[in-house]
Amino acid sequence: MTEETQETQGPAARQVRVVLVDDHRMFRTGVQAEIGETSRTGVEVVGEAADVDQAVTVVTATRPDVVLLDVHLPGGGGVEVLRRCAPLMGDTEQPVRFLALSVSDAAEDVIGVIRGGARGYVTKTITGPDLVDSVFRVADGDAVFSPRLAGFVLDAFASTDAPPVDEDLDRLTQREREVLRLIARGYAYKEIAKQLFISVKTVESHVSAVLRKLQLSNRHELTRWATARRLV
Repeated sequence: MTEETQETQGPAARQVRVVLVDDHRMFRTGVQAEIGETSRTGVEVVGEAADVDQAVTVVTATRPDVVLLDVHLPGGGGVEVLRRCAPLMGDTEQPVRFLALSVSDAAEDVIGVIRGGARGYVTKTITGPDLVDSVFRVADGDAVFSPRLAGFVLDAFASTDAPPVDEDLDRLTQREREVLRLIARGYAYKEIAKQLFISVKTVESHVSAVLRKLQLSNRHELTRWATARRLV
């Protein structure tokens, strides 16, 4: 195999157009730096968006091959983006495919966006090379999940029963659920703030709101509550 042939094979031998949808500018910048060097990765970032309305506008205007979509967004979340972009996903000639990229690994988040039409779901702990590989696989029509997340999807779609309604959990916002899970896993406030790209004060406010809504007294009770519901 010649050197010239080697250079034209693999992901960089073709180009995938991508839109980044995430409400944290620093995270979008980091992903752009990690995967957006087209000559190296074969990925061209053609647009960015920070909320639902921006996402729908940018995706409709650019018609990318793949949208990297955060689950929790201002304006209705990733599920709302999927709902409004359904005609683009159904285009038989040039379908727009969605890959969820989120800090959350909660079953309800994974199942929600897959039911909405996303082709895969990976968490933000994924490496740059693995993310590039996932983008190309989704562009080719494959479904991409980590083994743990794939289990959620298989279990959900194998069952014909509707998931049970948890009224206590339903009182919490998506962000409060994220903070709840991280608290239950033993993360300190500073660690949660760093992982979610929010301030420590905001973390404290979310924890207070969760304790109030669930009528719990402290983080130890919160951890027991979350563990009993298998949210950790």
